[in-house]
Amino acid sequence: MTSAQLGQLAENFVADWLQQQSWQILARRWRSRRGELDLVALHRGLGVAFVEVKARSRGSWDAEGLLAITPAKQAKLLFTAQMFLAAHPQLAQLPCRFDVALVSSRPANQPSLLPHLRLQHYLIGAFE
Repeated sequence: MTSAQLGQLAENFVADWLQQQSWQILARRWRSRRGELDLVALHRGLGVAFVEVKARSRGSWDAEGLLAITPAKQAKLLFTAQMFLAAHPQLAQLPCRFDVALVSSRPANQPSLLPHLRLQHYLIGAFE
């Protein structure tokens, strides 16, 4: 399985988890000219969450993906979120936040099966 495929599985996994928490998924892999938002979710009482999903296998070097959210990455996500809100002005007045979902991956017992995914950490308002 490629890292892109693992990333897609992890995003679907987190989207399902968010929906179980009463969030509505507004967009997946939303792109602007300078970046991409993994997930954009809406909760009637909490507002809009721009969710960055990081999937890592056991023993990753970057704190399960958290170290990959550099200041440059945060700036890119902020710009892309602003572009999303410009394209969806009805959401611009709602509270917005940036969350990070760290997903751990463990290989399946058989090569034909999908890996086992686990939501390691969900960081609410991880950066501004």
